[in-house]
Amino acid sequence: MALPRISKVYGAINVGSFRISAMVMGISETGEMVVLGSGHRASHGIKRGYVTDMAAATYAIRDAVERAEKQAGTSVSSVWVGCSGAGLASQIAQVEVDIGGRRIEEEDVELLLVTARDGIQPDGRMVLHAQPAHYTLDGAHGVANPRGLHAERLGVAVHVMLADGAPVTNLIEAVQKAHLEVESVVAAPIAAGHACLSPEERDLGTAVIEIGGDVTNVSVYAGGILRALRAIPMGATDITDAIASAFGIRRFQAERLKCVAGSAIASPTDHREMIPIDGPGETASGAVARGADDRNRIPRAELVSVVTEELAKLTGEIGKALKDMGYSGARGGQVVLTGGGAELAGIAEFAQGALGRPVRIGKPPALRGLPEAHATPGFATLAGLCLYAAADPVDIRSVGSRFQQSVRHAGRGMAMRVWHAMRQHF
Repeated sequence: MALPRISKVYGAINVGSFRISAMVMGISETGEMVVLGSGHRASHGIKRGYVTDMAAATYAIRDAVERAEKQAGTSVSSVWVGCSGAGLASQIAQVEVDIGGRRIEEEDVELLLVTARDGIQPDGRMVLHAQPAHYTLDGAHGVANPRGLHAERLGVAVHVMLADGAPVTNLIEAVQKAHLEVESVVAAPIAAGHACLSPEERDLGTAVIEIGGDVTNVSVYAGGILRALRAIPMGATDITDAIASAFGIRRFQAERLKCVAGSAIASPTDHREMIPIDGPGETASGAVARGADDRNRIPRAELVSVVTEELAKLTGEIGKALKDMGYSGARGGQVVLTGGGAELAGIAEFAQGALGRPVRIGKPPALRGLPEAHATPGFATLAGLCLYAAADPVDIRSVGSRFQQSVRHAGRGMAMRVWHAMRQHF
């Protein structure tokens, strides 16, 4: 089937510690989202979500983008960048202003957002997002668009995402050195939520656990917005390293064992099943794995034991993070696992038992043109970046230019009174 006419193209890069992936997505004239091309490569110069080698990171970013561009048959000059490290933190700012019972106009909403913007307190950190989540009318929550309605007081809940400035600056510089402009740096949990959760799930309350290579982001959505966030400096690579250490083998061998034969759930036949250390067609590595037989094979039960031991540590930290964020007991609901680490066999069942709540695996939505190999949890954040870009969310830092002088030179109350007086008399 021929592709529809594309009216706009978006580029996205998810910079992870295990892989760097890129996607080129287009929006057709009918509003359909089409994946034009996607590509990935092993990550270099990135550790725990931080840039540790600028030259290596830049090369890897450029290489991943070129692979996506080649598949798409088109190039991109600017990209939306996913960020999973940099000390991400989330906060909700609540602001209310007097309306006096009259009809709410566009100017009232704009002035409210300006007031909210001036109330942001980043405490020396970088603001990645400052977006109105929903409005309130006289305390009633969940109002999507208050324009045209009457109220005594108009309020807004603003979601603010903060990050440490220096790591984000390094990430931006690495992308720019790859000859790309940065449209925006997007927190990975925001992108993962767009890809894996329905609007209803974001409203009712759902925890999203994004298990990356070196970092696991634990985020809680409720009321349509990301309410809380914790970053755990553990991930799927720690499982790989534990396997390599336990059996005295190379990391690439441990990664293959984890992906091919690893599981979070033990079975009665594991003790009888022997797993070769060397892959098909590979020559013997020379060194024999610790505990291996004369054909350099290990019992699958021992591999599963190492995997589950590391998973127990990770889910323990996840459980603590959820409890700290108030997502426990009757106040907790469904958990969605995503990220490359969520592709481990049996991990949903293991997490469900460890966390004591329903767990499902989160994948990218069905998008036209998305390769089957990229329709997996490991690429959910990448797809979410494109979905986020296409949604074109409002950022309160870019609205209300006509009110800036009033708000800057006078208090908020004075600015509101002057504005209302002008509306009444002129």
